[in-house]
Amino acid sequence: MSAINLVYLYLLSPLHTGSTTQEGNLLGIARESHTNLPYVPSSTIRGRLRASEQDQAKKFALFGNDLDNGETLTQGSIWVGDGSILWLPVPSLSHGVVWVSSPTLLRRWLRFSGNPDGLAVPDPYQTSLPTNAPVYLKDAILPATSLIKWTDWDKFTSKHPESEGMQNVLVLTDQHCETLIQMSLWRQVKIKLDEHKTVNGGFRYEEAIPPDTLMYFPWGVTSQANGSSAKALTDFQSLLAKDSILQIGGQESLGRGFVQLFS
Repeated sequence: MSAINLVYLYLLSPLHTGSTTQEGNLLGIARESHTNLPYVPSSTIRGRLRASEQDQAKKFALFGNDLDNGETLTQGSIWVGDGSILWLPVPSLSHGVVWVSSPTLLRRWLRFSGNPDGLAVPDPYQTSLPTNAPVYLKDAILPATSLIKWTDWDKFTSKHPESEGMQNVLVLTDQHCETLIQMSLWRQVKIKLDEHKTVNGGFRYEEAIPPDTLMYFPWGVTSQANGSSAKALTDFQSLLAKDSILQIGGQESLGRGFVQLFS
């Protein structure tokens, strides 16, 4: 496998990618089986990028061909990974908004990035916030005695202007981070109307990853590229630069799923 590259997704609006199950009246979101955290499936990202490439020759070269006219299916020259959470915003009575992450999420990011600066995974409760006062999060209070000053926190965030407002960051334990993320997901109430515009079937709730979440997905060149890996890299990077804002997960008419892409 060639070198792994990262593309960041800064959510401009709530993003929903459906799961395969529905519990009661809750339309859930795609989740990782081992962490239960929301993610964006690679097939969703790949399909959206593929649809945005108008040049058929480049589209087939990057993502593979269509199964039209009895053609044999061929693999494209680019692979795309799942979109993972790096930092997710949660409301805070003491600091407005605090972005939270966990050692597992940061360790995964360091592994994909190659960790060129030799950074160490931070311990839980390290933070960029002042450590002389408690932090009030959504239904949680962290006393000042539990907080640890984090001096190189900015190396774990993006320098892109879109995410420059991420100054309040806090690392939680994996368990506490998963709980807070679950509590901080957007839940939109929806109703089904019949032809007479009356309620048919009651209410349902749809989850979404909140705006201002920072995510990323890895990508690289497959073995199918062979001697054309340099061209595949250039073509895919050009595609990413051309479509710096994408709409992912449907509900475009409601303004959902818009993300800012950057490397």
